[in-house]
Amino acid sequence: MNEGGCQLTDNEKNNNVVDESVEIIEPETSEETTTDAPEVSEEETQEVSELDKLKQENEELDDKILRLQAEMANMRRINTRERSEAAKFRSQNLASSLLEVIDNLERALQTETPSEDGQALKKGVEMVHNQFKNAFEKEKIDTIDPLNEEFDPNFHQAVSVMPAGEGQESNHVIQVLQKGYRIDNRVIRPAMVIVSE
Repeated sequence: MNEGGCQLTDNEKNNNVVDESVEIIEPETSEETTTDAPEVSEEETQEVSELDKLKQENEELDDKILRLQAEMANMRRINTRERSEAAKFRSQNLASSLLEVIDNLERALQTETPSEDGQALKKGVEMVHNQFKNAFEKEKIDTIDPLNEEFDPNFHQAVSVMPAGEGQESNHVIQVLQKGYRIDNRVIRPAMVIVSE
């Protein structure tokens, strides 16, 4: 019978039986398994991220080491070059100071001395001049004496320009007023010259 006092049909009886016998079974989930699984995966991801971080730091350190090694090699190369340049041109300042002395000695040698005393003095000046020349040669200081050479503004300073005479080419040195000097193509003092037009 149903609630209203009526008799139930067979179908209705079967439906009631099915409804009563069906019990929903939910899958059992253990809190321990659900919480353990994320912890393991978090630990693994932390280890992986730490490993990646360490690899990246290692690469950065390797890069820094390579850069520092290259910088050290460059510094050594620059230092070697500077020492070589300093050794090559160490006498430049001294030579610059002595150029006027040599010029004066050369002027003294150009003067005429008729007396024997004057000749003896001239011979002494010539000896001193030769000592200076030898010292300059030892230090690889070369004279720039460009008479009849083509004018080169890198080594010559034109004081005046004159018309070219017979047999003279234009833009050539026709007179040297003051010799120049150089150390290994580095000019200490350019030669003062008169140039032909």
